[in-house]
Amino acid sequence: MKYTIYILFLLSIFLFSCEDDKTQTTVIYPEKSEIVGLATPINLNIDETIINLTDFFPNILNFDNIKTNKNLKFEINDTKIILKVLSDKLPKLSVLSVTVDSVEYSILLKKSNKIKHKFIFETKEDYKIVQLKGEFNAWNPQNTILEKKDNTWETELIVEPGKYQYLLVVEGLEQLDPNNPDSIDNNLGGFNSLLKAGNTDDSKTPELYTISYEDDNVVFGVNNTPEKIIAFYDNFLLIEADDKNDYSLPVTIKIPKDAEKKERTYLRVFSYNSSGMSNELLIPLHYGKVLSDVSQITRTDFESAVLYNTFIDRFFDGKSENNRPTDNPDIHPRANYHGGDIAGITKKIESGYFQELGVNTIWISPIVKNPEGAYGLYPEPQTKFSAYHGYWPISFTQIDNRFGTEDEFKQLVELAHENNLNVLLDFVANHVHEEHPIYQQHKDWATQLHLPDGSLNTERWDEHRLTTWFDIFLPTLDLEKPEVYEMLTDSAVYWIQKYNLDGFRHDATKHIPEIFWQTLTLKLKQQIIIPQNQKLYQIGETYGTPELISSYVNIGQLDAQFDFNVYDVIATCLATERSFEDLSEVINNSMKYYGNHHIMGNITGNQDRGRFISYASGALSFSEDSKRAGWTREVGIDNPIGYKKAAMLNAIITTIPGIPVIYYGDEIGLAGGNDPDNRRMMRFENLKTEEQELKNTTSKLLNIRKKSLPLIFGDFKIIEASNDIIIYQRTYFEEIVIIIINKNEEKKVLEINIDEHFNLEKLHSNFGSNFKQTNNKIELTIPGNSFEILSN
Repeated sequence: MKYTIYILFLLSIFLFSCEDDKTQTTVIYPEKSEIVGLATPINLNIDETIINLTDFFPNILNFDNIKTNKNLKFEINDTKIILKVLSDKLPKLSVLSVTVDSVEYSILLKKSNKIKHKFIFETKEDYKIVQLKGEFNAWNPQNTILEKKDNTWETELIVEPGKYQYLLVVEGLEQLDPNNPDSIDNNLGGFNSLLKAGNTDDSKTPELYTISYEDDNVVFGVNNTPEKIIAFYDNFLLIEADDKNDYSLPVTIKIPKDAEKKERTYLRVFSYNSSGMSNELLIPLHYGKVLSDVSQITRTDFESAVLYNTFIDRFFDGKSENNRPTDNPDIHPRANYHGGDIAGITKKIESGYFQELGVNTIWISPIVKNPEGAYGLYPEPQTKFSAYHGYWPISFTQIDNRFGTEDEFKQLVELAHENNLNVLLDFVANHVHEEHPIYQQHKDWATQLHLPDGSLNTERWDEHRLTTWFDIFLPTLDLEKPEVYEMLTDSAVYWIQKYNLDGFRHDATKHIPEIFWQTLTLKLKQQIIIPQNQKLYQIGETYGTPELISSYVNIGQLDAQFDFNVYDVIATCLATERSFEDLSEVINNSMKYYGNHHIMGNITGNQDRGRFISYASGALSFSEDSKRAGWTREVGIDNPIGYKKAAMLNAIITTIPGIPVIYYGDEIGLAGGNDPDNRRMMRFENLKTEEQELKNTTSKLLNIRKKSLPLIFGDFKIIEASNDIIIYQRTYFEEIVIIIINKNEEKKVLEINIDEHFNLEKLHSNFGSNFKQTNNKIELTIPGNSFEILSN
């Protein structure tokens, strides 16, 4: 392996302090890093944390040296490090250094912020068992069984400071906590109790912000003095300033010369004080200079991704010869094949549909071979189902000929790449259909359909999430077994290798053990990413708490998951009286768990929910069974206000941290209840005026994002959040984008104060609202049920 040696000044010279100290250090940068991508920070547990080094170093088995903070003890077991916290004096941020072939790599460690919270349930009833289920235990009552003490039931919760929805489970029956007056609508027609733990005030934590750059110098500022600043160039430590005597504000970082020969590298900055951890800065570099123009972004800079979910059977029929609905009178037409196929997606690439909309990544629902028969049963109207959706695999590698051929799929991917589009494939790993040869030959490779008590282990999403079956004809694979996860991860790698795909959308992520994801990602690094120098993006699907969701998002597993928690709050804020204060809270909470510059998916909707526009127009209610609604009545758009609300949702998911994900048809306002009513055939012609206007607005939003560095790489800050108004900003050095959402029916006149270091002289409105700017104060008039984006 070849290395290049550069001389870098120590912290004293980086930060223009301690001028008498002119010590220099030799930093060795390899031509190719042994760490693939950016090392995600490690969130330490309260007591012990196990780190799998192959997650970071996929091709290394021997390490020269490992060191870390003196308040941590570490043990090495093969390629695993066991870190144990020795003292509460461990700083909020520290560094784990791993030396490989004389190169020292650095990984950020984050001290656990969890606290112990005593929960007490007072009652005079003589209950036999009391449990808790809530956001703090993945809604699994088996995880929290209370201990009886006289007239109270007690337990100790270990949680991050924050708010948590929960229910009591008393002798198997769920109920609100009668001792707690605080509750919150669960959006399912009921309420959950609300627990508040610890201090969530972050007003005194450091706030980092970029100021300017010139040549190889980058300048950033800090509000609220930090105790320590830590900065990295890729996965190499640049700065570790322990106190205010080690730096002056604003802070200047010198970009290492090594960056000049690499197309994409990054600077990252973190800090903390006694009140908590700051936001993080992520600064992309292009051949050694700060990335300054969107033309320097490639389609595999996934921070710039815009996903479009083509639900293949319902998207576009490009080849009628392969149409073959399941011939069974027990299947309702809505639950049968409609004819969409690979050729249909290809034709829409050829016509420029995705490109004009502003999409650069196509996510295709599963195309593997599925059974021919009818399965399942819905009671009213009574119907069975075909496998039109593709989620009942009977092969891991064969393409279902109802969707097309291998050659057609290769052509689709090649054409997509020629048009600067990525292609992600939906991969189903959790289960197979009972006809799958693997299940027929190895029934011991599946989990048990029946639990020890004799009950069916179906749809036990939380209590038995790693073993539950989705239905009695869909065996869940036992992916703890090496022979199973090795076989199936090889099948996933096959798809990337054969078709040159850009990544996966992974179905049912939380129902699959972590060993599967670690094995798959390791194989992708060893067989594709490293030897072919190819970037991939993997996004998962998990319904659950941010803690559960984030446990799968790290350098050794997935790049992202869909942020359903943010979507749920956006949808209910826009369609009901729910306050935007809740949206502010959930966005900030997501950044705490996934990082300030995460690439989680922000959806407009998906195949498992009623269409948002039907909720927003009053045609659907969050308190009803939206699947039943779709079967028993015509769910449409009862009020044209739904189109405005849909545009507002699209504006939010396009401008908050993360990447936008358009569920097919949401760009025109397709209506519908839940599955299968939310899977109507896509329409491209003869759009109504409101549909065309919504499509135009969506396209304009996506193309604004495409051309905006603040919306792709920028920092995020809430300016104001009230019941009907939310205002936030995205900033990238001198550039600023200000987003204003007004869900009130009436127009509002708003005063907005912006930090003084931004030049607002060139500020302009993208959607026609009138505003007046005086210095750094903006007075804006915004119509009811609308949004505005101001940019300089």
